[in-house]
Amino acid sequence: MENKKNSLVYSKKYVSLTRDKLIQIIQSQMSRERFQHVLGVEQVAVQLAEKFGVSTEAASIAALTHDYAKERSDKEMQELIFSEKLNLEWLDYGSNIWHGPLGAVLVERELGISNPDILNAIRHHTIGAEKMTLLEQVIYVADYIEPGRNFPGVERARVLAAENLQEAVRYETKRILQHLIEQNRKIYPKTIATYNKWVANS
Repeated sequence: MENKKNSLVYSKKYVSLTRDKLIQIIQSQMSRERFQHVLGVEQVAVQLAEKFGVSTEAASIAALTHDYAKERSDKEMQELIFSEKLNLEWLDYGSNIWHGPLGAVLVERELGISNPDILNAIRHHTIGAEKMTLLEQVIYVADYIEPGRNFPGVERARVLAAENLQEAVRYETKRILQHLIEQNRKIYPKTIATYNKWVANS
């Protein structure tokens, strides 16, 4: 899979950049550890895309850009929320919540990627959404199970992802909510909405 992934040639349908140039830009935006995570997400996203009939090119681009805003300063992100008149509720939750939707804003503005499915995959990769396209599901799950992840339940998530993408989404959503509750963390309302749609109603 590694060689196949690395041989992806972008068609310019989604972005004018080559994969190598996109990687160069992404790498400049983050720490070495974060960049390795991003590459791991891309590897899994391409595998899942092939299995479930999603564009591998779109999956690669969305995976490489999903954490584009993750290591931007809080000050820059807070200013962006105000200047773009975005959701002020994000200020109460910090980077874990806002780096997805703000990343989508920055990816469109700075990288020229305007495909709505890719932008939504970036936007929703952390908290999910009540309705997610297959590409959104691929990125949501790939971010959770990439090879660098090591936590209780991740192997089960990997098994599910190999068999049924929706089951993997349900499992991940439930585990995330359980973890937040166990840690006495404040829970973003849309995380609960994702749970209600994907788990409680399944």
